[in-house]
Amino acid sequence: MSYRKTYLFKIIISKYLNAFKLTNIFTMIKHIVLFKFKKDIPTDIRKHKLKEIKENLTMLKEQVSELGYIEVGINTNPNENYDLSLITEFASWDNLKAYVIHPEHQKVSVVIREILEERACVDYEF
Repeated sequence: MSYRKTYLFKIIISKYLNAFKLTNIFTMIKHIVLFKFKKDIPTDIRKHKLKEIKENLTMLKEQVSELGYIEVGINTNPNENYDLSLITEFASWDNLKAYVIHPEHQKVSVVIREILEERACVDYEF
């Protein structure tokens, strides 16, 4: 069964099991990353880089078969510290590991590290 079919199957079965208060027998992985970028970057370059990073991360959905879901958001609240959020879902820990080392993910990581000041990450099963 392809990854995407497996992913959809797990979601459908999980919702069914939860509806009947049954134990969820399928574990999925949620990977959440927050990025804070250097403040000394000129505003126009910063906006361009954020847009470029968001587009490149979003394109990973088509390039990395192990990636089940991706959502990328640019912070619009000036009172918060982080600039970009990344939410991804995987059918297994092995799929997350494959995503991390995938060449297309590595390319985006290089661009991010050029302006990165701080990164926070949480991975959990759901």
